[in-house]
Order: sequence, then C-alpha cells, then structure tokens
Amino acid sequence: MACSWCHNPEGESRQPQMMRSPGGDRLAGMVYSSLELATLLNSQAAILKVNEGGITLSGGEPLLQANFIVEVINLLEDVHIILDTSGYGTHIDVNRLIQQVSQVYFDLKIIDPETHLRFTGCSNRLILENLEILGASGVPFVIRLPMVPGVTDTDDNLTRIAHLVKNLPNLVRIDLLPYNPAAGSKYKAAGMEFKPGFNETQPLNLNTSIFQEVGLEVRIV
Repeated sequence: MACSWCHNPEGESRQPQMMRSPGGDRLAGMVYSSLELATLLNSQAAILKVNEGGITLSGGEPLLQANFIVEVINLLEDVHIILDTSGYGTHIDVNRLIQQVSQVYFDLKIIDPETHLRFTGCSNRLILENLEILGASGVPFVIRLPMVPGVTDTDDNLTRIAHLVKNLPNLVRIDLLPYNPAAGSKYKAAGMEFKPGFNETQPLNLNTSIFQEVGLEVRIV
C-alpha cells in the first residue's frame, strides 16, 4: 500500500482537497490527521501481512512532512514500512526517519552538479550527503533511477552513479524506471505549460551492463 497525503496540523476531520484546472475542479487528495491516517492503515495491516506486503510512505516528498510521518509511524502496528524519498531533506530528518522504517527507496537522478541544477532547480549536494548517511545507517535500501532520455540515462551519468554506490553497505539493488511521457499532462491539469528541456521521443539508453560490470544487481521496472 502506497500512501500519499496532506498533513492536517489542526487534527480536524479529514477534508477533500480540490485542484482547479482549465478542465474544471477535481479531487486531488484528502487531509488526514496522523491518528486518522494510522487508523486507516492499521485497518489493512492484517491483509498486508498475509500477502507479505506493507506500507510505502511516498509523496510528493515525505521528508517535507517528517514530523507528521514520525507521528504516523509511532501509531502503526508491526508492519513492513518503506520510505520512498528523493533524499532532499535535512540530515536530522533523514537520520530519524530511516531508523524507523524497514527499507528505503532512494531516488538518484544526476551526479554532475551543474546538470542537476539545470534540470531540477536545486543543488544535489544535500542529496549526496544524505545518501552517505543512508549507506552508513545499516538500513537496506534500493537506488531508484528515473530514466529521462538524454538527461539521466547517459552512459556518463550511469557510470558515475554505479561507481558512487557500488561500495555502499546494505545496497540491495538498482532499479531503472523508464520515462513516462504521460508526466507532462499533470502540468496541463494544473494550468501550467510543460517545457521538458529534452527530447521525449529519444530512445532510452537502458544500459544495465554498466551496473553489472561493477557487481551491482540491476533491474528495469
């Protein structure tokens, strides 16, 4: 079960959150208190355990609601928990959250700092520092690499990632996530113009051998 939510700091009853767009209003989510969300998740815990499943805390970016996530986790029954994060958060929040989950999915996009800044609008320094923290934490983790044509899928970027993570303890594997061209439609729904800055039709370079050559397990998902 993957969970994406809006935090309700007032503890009020959950409320629908609407998104206005040129196509009209549509339901974009619900506001939950930590107790309401934990109660909902706990009601499914038995089913999840039977099927060897669990709860994935994702987003958005869950590190932006770290206090809320801690509250929810502390109210959960014994269940497998995955934190799915871009790694963009404070060292304090990363440290306290990863120690409370069973596994981490860590998105890693671009190693070159200038290219990262160009395509994401922020520095990757904090992300790479948090990756080191994760590697030293003892918590098993998966590197998830969104494959964007001509941006993240270049041999140079893949090689840099492979050599950066190959010796990190508790790395389970590398997941390559092929680019989804439907992503741009979300901009239109929000009344924004999608300007990707890359050629969406360019064939992806799914070069798994780069990771295999340094002894890393890799899969395309």
